[in-house]
Amino acid sequence: MAYENDNVLIYYEDKPLVFGRIESIEPNSKPNWYHVTILLLQIPLQKVTWILKDEYLNNQEFTMESKRMRIEDVVCPVNESIGNESLGSEDTKILKEASKSQKKGKIISLADRMKR
Repeated sequence: MAYENDNVLIYYEDKPLVFGRIESIEPNSKPNWYHVTILLLQIPLQKVTWILKDEYLNNQEFTMESKRMRIEDVVCPVNESIGNESLGSEDTKILKEASKSQKKGKIISLADRMKR
């Protein structure tokens, strides 16, 4: 089930349409219905508020103006990876140790560079 601050993928007629983030879920006057505000992650950013049942936040299909819609929770992968290959625990440990031993980079002010 999708909750506040979750990233979701919104499907329109069984095709992925847009990513969004659930900003708020407020109860509606009807039981088991909610005002769901979603920030659509597109250009330009846009907020929409839909009145939905709780089942619709659980990947169940619904309709808007006779068009099939679905909200799917997006879960970020846990494993670190390089390319398409997942790293094993030993590889992950080596990468973490290597990144700790590297020197810290110098911070360069872009504002100072633009003044020149």
